[in-house]
Amino acid sequence: MKAFKTKLFLMATLSIALMSFGNTDRMSYGVDLQNSKILWTGYKVTGKHTGTVNLVRGTLTFDGENLSGGNFEIDMNSITCTDLEGEWAGKLVGHLKSDDFFGANNYPTAKFNITKVVSMGKPGEYKVLGDMTIKSTTKPVKFFTTVSKNAVNKNIATAKITIDRSEFDIKYGSGSFFDSLGDKTIYDEFELEISLVTK
Repeated sequence: MKAFKTKLFLMATLSIALMSFGNTDRMSYGVDLQNSKILWTGYKVTGKHTGTVNLVRGTLTFDGENLSGGNFEIDMNSITCTDLEGEWAGKLVGHLKSDDFFGANNYPTAKFNITKVVSMGKPGEYKVLGDMTIKSTTKPVKFFTTVSKNAVNKNIATAKITIDRSEFDIKYGSGSFFDSLGDKTIYDEFELEISLVTK
């Protein structure tokens, strides 16, 4: 019995050592907020609007050269509009920050956390699954991302994420909740084009 326990202990110790050794190449890198960017596009029956939003923080984790995890946080009070100017841009931004949409006063940040990364079989190409939190709602989101290196050997992860706002209880102007909106209908899906550059 004693020999068996000793053998079991040695096997457990070896397993822990191997696991520790296997994780020696795991590294997390903070996101460079100045060089990273997020562009948004919202669609309606009569056209679309575009703009930017800033990051609060972000991290990308790698096992060796392979993306394995990460997260980012968005400052909802930093929303800008790039397709309108002056008063019209101000009105749109104010409306997006209001409780009709993102309620930035009560929910100043939106968050995304990677839960799984799947290699697409080519270097730097991945399918990412994770949890997006907007306002007080968290929903699973999936998208494809490409990771490359820039001129100074920093990682760049780029992706286009499509989000259904109706899943986050953002109903204003949505044909999914209101009838007879006509050309005032705002589509549920909006896009985030994201470029995260590590420090």
